[in-house]
Amino acid sequence: MTANQHNSNTYTFQSPFGKILAFRENGILKAKNIRYAYSERFKKPIAVEPSDSEIIFPEKTPVCPQNISPLLEKMIGKTNLDGFEVDESPQYISIFRPQNFTENEKLSVIVWIHGGSYEIGCGDLSTADPTDWVKEQNIIIVTVSYRLGIFGFLGGTEKRPANLGLFDLIEALKWIKNNIAAFGGDPKNITLFGQSSGGDAIAHLMISDGTQGLFKRVIIHSAPLGLRKNRQKMAAEFLNNTKMFEDTSDVLEIIENYKNFVPSFFKYGLKAAMPFGTQYGFPPLCYENEVEEKWKQIAKNIDVLIGLNDEETSFYLKASETLSKYIPKKILNKAIRVTTEIIYGKPAKDFAENYAEAGGNVFLFRIHPRLKAMNHFLGAHAIDLPFIFGNESAWKNAGILKNIPWKYIEENGKKLRKLWTEFAINGSISDTSERPEILEVSKV
Repeated sequence: MTANQHNSNTYTFQSPFGKILAFRENGILKAKNIRYAYSERFKKPIAVEPSDSEIIFPEKTPVCPQNISPLLEKMIGKTNLDGFEVDESPQYISIFRPQNFTENEKLSVIVWIHGGSYEIGCGDLSTADPTDWVKEQNIIIVTVSYRLGIFGFLGGTEKRPANLGLFDLIEALKWIKNNIAAFGGDPKNITLFGQSSGGDAIAHLMISDGTQGLFKRVIIHSAPLGLRKNRQKMAAEFLNNTKMFEDTSDVLEIIENYKNFVPSFFKYGLKAAMPFGTQYGFPPLCYENEVEEKWKQIAKNIDVLIGLNDEETSFYLKASETLSKYIPKKILNKAIRVTTEIIYGKPAKDFAENYAEAGGNVFLFRIHPRLKAMNHFLGAHAIDLPFIFGNESAWKNAGILKNIPWKYIEENGKKLRKLWTEFAINGSISDTSERPEILEVSKV
């Protein structure tokens, strides 16, 4: 591994992929927005070929075309759109590495796969900036962007294949495996970490064709595994409703109009809350009835840390002013408990128990902030992210953190990052390791 100093603020990494420029910021080196693949609309990704010339990143962060979510802006904070560039081929990764580094040291690698219902987000959001984690724990974190929504997770015909976003992620993982040693990372110790649909994607990457040997461990936060079954009819209807969108259609027209064709909640129940997703029976996935067996088959090869927040669905239910206004608190709280268990809790527990039964090394966790002064957004979906990533300035206006002192997040977050790093390094969490007060975790 060699890193040549350009000037005091930049480095060049010599990798098999080419010479990659990185910036030095806040005690870390960040090589941002490296294109790992490119794609045409509704086509599989093609890996980018190595280059002799220096690879310089785009000025603005590329992001898949998407609609801004008012709920997300209320709960997590406004996105400053000036720093982003809409790109239908958003296959980029960013690499964060400690600045101080011993030659030949091999650091554990964590690959962050963002959530957002397979519909919104990107790898490089300030709310998931891993700088604090990288500095504290001396690891490498790679963030990944991939196709979303209609462009990545709705298909089923020759013209519009399913699971294109999964294919993007597989290309990213191949790139990381082949190149991360040049950044001081250990290609034999890669952990995938994802939240929400990012966690769901990871559960499916574990059993996707072509991922064998690309990673060793997974950390799955708040994956909506309770919504993964019996989606075929809904996906087929949604695909049929949007068949007028072709590879020549205007991208803005697609983004503005696809919402009019989302399958009905009354017809498909809770599943319709997440209309995009991975699709069974299409490459790189098996048929739905084979999934559990596939997870059992790989159980001895991949370590798993899986879990959820205490009241996940309060993110959606209590944030709705209409529901809060007209439904008594007691009934709303019961609805939150029931839906949290259906979508997140029971599926995570079942997954962990089946995996352990098949000989897998698996830990199950639950995060529940217990601050007495906290308001009713207790344990909501995404409450884990500020604890994991820190970065106070990005989270200061988040609705889910209302009344939670940052000191409480920082103290618990440091301990949580340390534990998750311990798992990423050696696949276990010792009984003697200090636990943050917000966490329950145990080996299954």
